[in-house]
Formats: sequence, structure tokens, C-alpha cells
Amino acid sequence: MSNACQLYVITPPQIADLARFADRLTKAMDAGAITCIQLRLKDKEGGAPADRDVLAAADVLLPIAHKYDAAFLINDRPDLALKAGADGVHIGQSDAPYREARTLLGDDATIGVTCHNSIHQGLIAGEAGADYVAFGAFFPTKTKIAAVTADKDILQWWAFATTTPSVAIGGITPQNCAPLVRAGADFLAVSSAVWDAADGPAAAIKAFEAAIVAA
Repeated sequence: MSNACQLYVITPPQIADLARFADRLTKAMDAGAITCIQLRLKDKEGGAPADRDVLAAADVLLPIAHKYDAAFLINDRPDLALKAGADGVHIGQSDAPYREARTLLGDDATIGVTCHNSIHQGLIAGEAGADYVAFGAFFPTKTKIAAVTADKDILQWWAFATTTPSVAIGGITPQNCAPLVRAGADFLAVSSAVWDAADGPAAAIKAFEAAIVAA
């Protein structure tokens, strides 16, 4: 059994009603321990949203995250993370380079790096100073088209060989997360399984917590 794995919640790609979503986020945070919230917005075509929309969402959601002692990160854009006063940024392999993000945001910022299914990319990010590396997709996901798939063995190797925390991402649900927890994932990054849950986000968070404890 492992109790070390924690929840890392990613917003839906579109938030039509910010006030309503803020209420849903608050209920999710009330339901259980969420360590990190990542604001990840995309326009309806899957492209980058307007900067003003990201900043408006951050202005409403960041205080909620901080009320519950959760970190608040912005996806892709270190510059917007700085403007929003976010705790940090999550960057992909094609986004701003890690060094650029660190220089802009400073030593205290949390910076995570997508490493897909590549130990090599993970080691480069970890040696550079990334606060965590994200591996995936482990399962089919509705949130984005996954460039690659990953196997739980990468989490097992990473937990054995390194000290940089790992985030497992991609199609993770309360029903399929146990092997990832047992393999050593430090965080489960979840989105659709929370926001699209039939019983609502609070019930989903409770289900994830129960699955993590039982793994």
C-alpha cells in the first residue's frame, strides 16, 4: 500500500462559465487533498487561448488553490505565470526552454516538464533543476491527442534511480490508477475523470483518494 502519491488536478481546456467552475473547483478542493492545480486552457480548435482569458481565469482560480494550500501552475507560458502571480509553470518539450522559464520565474517557482515516455528527457530536465517531470500518456485520454504512450515501468525505474518527483498523466481514473501508484508515481495528474465525472468532481476526488490508499 502507498499513501505517498498525491493528486494534481488540471482544469478543463475550456471554461465557459468561470464563476460556476470556481464553485466546482471549491467543492473538489473541499472533498480531499489536492496538491496542485494546473490552469490549462485551449481554444475550441485546440490552440492557445487569448492571454486575457488565461489571466482572467487565474485571477479567479489562484486564490481558491491557495486557500487550500495547493500550488497553482499555468500551462505552457512562463510569462503569463509571472503576470498572474502563479506559483510556477508546466512546460512541454516544444514550449519555452526550462532555463528560460527558470530565469524568468526565479528559484522559488515550481517548474515541471513534460517528458512523454523518455527517461533521457526526464534526466535532462531533472539535472537542469526541474521540480518534477511528467510521463504519459498511460491510458487513452479525451483531453488531448497524446503524442506517445508510456508504460508504468518508466515510473518504477524513475522512482528507483532518481529523486526528482514524477507525475503520471493521461487518461487516469480511479479505476485504473492503482498500477501507477504501486509503480511509484509521486503525483497523478487528472482532468476529465474529475470534471466529467457523473457524480461530480467532489465524488471523483474522494474516489481517487480511496483508490490511492487501496493501491
